Amino acid sequence: MATVLMCRRLPRLSRVTAFSTAAKHKAKHGSSKSKKEKQDKPGAAKAGTELGATIQLLKPQDYRVLYNPAAYAKGRAGSQQHVGRDSSQALGDTSTGPGAAQAPQTFPSASSQALPPIRSALPKSKSNTLLEQTILATLYKEKVEKEKWEVHDSKEDPRMFQKGRPEYRSLSCDSTEPAQTLPAEEGDSILQSVAGCEGSPGILRDYFLKLSRLPAERRAALLSDPSFGALCHQAVTAIRLLSTPDLIQILKACVPLAVPASHPLLDACEAEFCRRAWDMGLEQLLLVADCWRCLDRSVPSYLGIVFSYANLHWKDLTLPQFVQLLYIIGEGRRSPADLAQKVESTILKHLDSFTLEELGAICLGLFKSLSGISDHVMRRIADRVSLQMEDMSTYALVNVLKMLRYTRMDHVPLMRELGKVIPARIPTTNIQGIMHITLTYSSLHFFDEDVLATVAASLPSKVPYCRSKDAAKFLWSFGCLDYEPPNEEEFYSSLIKQLHVKLHEFNKFPEHLLTALLGLAFVKRFPEELVDFALREEFVQKTRGSKYELSKDLFTLGKSIEIECPTYRGSCLPPQLCQEFTEMALSFAEREIYVRPEIVEATSLLESMLGGPEYVKNHMILPHTRSSDLEVCLATDGCPIPFNFKDPLAARKLKDMGVNLTDDLMSQLIQGSSQSPVEMGNEIPRQERGDAAATPRLGGALSAGAKSHLQPKAGQWQPQEVRMALQVSNRNHFCYGSKRLLGLHCLKRRQLRLLGYVVVEIPFWEWFPLLKRTRSEKLSYLHYKVFCPALLTRPG
Repeated sequence: MATVLMCRRLPRLSRVTAFSTAAKHKAKHGSSKSKKEKQDKPGAAKAGTELGATIQLLKPQDYRVLYNPAAYAKGRAGSQQHVGRDSSQALGDTSTGPGAAQAPQTFPSASSQALPPIRSALPKSKSNTLLEQTILATLYKEKVEKEKWEVHDSKEDPRMFQKGRPEYRSLSCDSTEPAQTLPAEEGDSILQSVAGCEGSPGILRDYFLKLSRLPAERRAALLSDPSFGALCHQAVTAIRLLSTPDLIQILKACVPLAVPASHPLLDACEAEFCRRAWDMGLEQLLLVADCWRCLDRSVPSYLGIVFSYANLHWKDLTLPQFVQLLYIIGEGRRSPADLAQKVESTILKHLDSFTLEELGAICLGLFKSLSGISDHVMRRIADRVSLQMEDMSTYALVNVLKMLRYTRMDHVPLMRELGKVIPARIPTTNIQGIMHITLTYSSLHFFDEDVLATVAASLPSKVPYCRSKDAAKFLWSFGCLDYEPPNEEEFYSSLIKQLHVKLHEFNKFPEHLLTALLGLAFVKRFPEELVDFALREEFVQKTRGSKYELSKDLFTLGKSIEIECPTYRGSCLPPQLCQEFTEMALSFAEREIYVRPEIVEATSLLESMLGGPEYVKNHMILPHTRSSDLEVCLATDGCPIPFNFKDPLAARKLKDMGVNLTDDLMSQLIQGSSQSPVEMGNEIPRQERGDAAATPRLGGALSAGAKSHLQPKAGQWQPQEVRMALQVSNRNHFCYGSKRLLGLHCLKRRQLRLLGYVVVEIPFWEWFPLLKRTRSEKLSYLHYKVFCPALLTRPG
């Protein structure tokens, strides 16, 4: 057997070994260094021991198989390509080195034709070629069935709701309708007779209908046939003579004929339909709109007329017409503002009559058109879906989740039912569907370990199908929820490799790279070559020209690697840019953060307790983490040290506030409150909604401060000082209804400790209920938090 010696340059990955919120996974899977050494695995374990060894010898480590999104969305035609791609994946690791921006290589559809790219990567050898053919043939048989569900037809799936009622047949252009195939000879006869045709409307209509029934390969050749061009020209010339039904039939025939969206015939048809629209019925208008959708032609003027017509005849809309209209609105990516109220009232009117697929289509239409919807209507939809979720297709369910995410709806029954239903479906859901499911959990800050673990287990084998957007949002979602799955090294290494594969896409979509790198930073992963690429001057300029506000993300990434990876030597943000971002963050904090009641109250009480404003500073120690800190400085003997001298009169000593520590208060501080859960739903803004009730826990030092063992950096401040960073948190800092910190806030606390601060938590479930209590109780609580002996005892 010929052995091939390959030399591979691995991407550098910095992994910070600071305090981890997923310690149990760390213990289970060992150190990050040992995990990193395991990340390259044979690609085809199921082929048997001997075959697996052979594949490992032949595996070209720097070879990658790219997924072509355009081919993937072509329905059945794409399934053959999937076989080729997956067959090659066992031979190639789909990983890429730093130079991932090189031209992509793709496989032809037939598995036996996948060999030329392999031969280009390996020395030519007859034995190798025969072995590759054997392996590819085996993998083809094993995976052809498995990959059928990966096919995602962007035109057919959104239209599944049309199968549920016969009324949709008159409203939509169904390209799957069975039609008797026309013999090719008859098609040739029609084309030959075009020259002598007088162009009467009936004959023109019949010619187009018959030609649309030709075999697919013959239809594909029509567009370049001069006779077909002459037929189209005759139709354009006679278009005013055609009746509306005949004109619609010709437009429908253009769909199977695959007439290009820019064809002159379609230009003439659009102009004529706009002219006739007000004389047509709503059924005809919707059918024509559906034809334009099938032809991938943008017709904003025509759709504007349809929406105006529907607005005037709203009371006449039937249920199928309403659903079809919302589908058209979504596909046109346009939301008519004057229809918003009518849409909501109609949804409520027919809510119990819609099929589950129709509910999915409604939500998708609203989501694509960015149409707002009231909480009441969205909650009613979610109520029904949560009760019938098992009977709903995954595609329709994902569409409901998109709208749930868009409206920020905290519908707990639906999310809990989703946690029961969706894990079993994830292995047979395409990659975009899984991405939207995962993104729903992170967007709503809803942590469900079973769902996330299932996603992580099924994802590595699907990663080659990820768009740059998908890979980025997977990384963001897991990082946002601060979750590292049991297969974390395989999970993260596969996605990081895909980022290298898609590196060329990030010049066009810079937001995706920053999204991915922030998600990785939240869980202490910094792929240095990707970070270097993101912080280069040319990439930074692209982010500044983006339609999204990316400066905060750049700032967070740049400062995070500076703090957590001291050995990093790649590109950095220029100082003037950091200063600009810092000023932006501080300006926002002064307007929106420092003035929050819970922070103002804590600041005022600490000033009173410690002796004045010079002992407390309400500011952002780390502006790139976008939240405030209450900084306090103590000597190791517990005496407050003044350090905030903005106030020229600040030179006062610590005052004795005379707080009365009653037995009842001490019992609450030491043992915790025994009261019933305190209702907090009315105390916080709507956007911070979480679990409506929580039991205040007033006793004990928090482990976040007690376990901190990192020393301050040399020379940063006096060795006898203890710098505290008090965190007055709110519900937006935690996963929904839990005490699990989100990724950004885990990152902040980790970096504060790296800089030598003792992090002291003042969590909302303790502090918010106390805001209603007496001043002495609040002072006693803060006194215990600041002067806790465990926090003042630091290693020498």
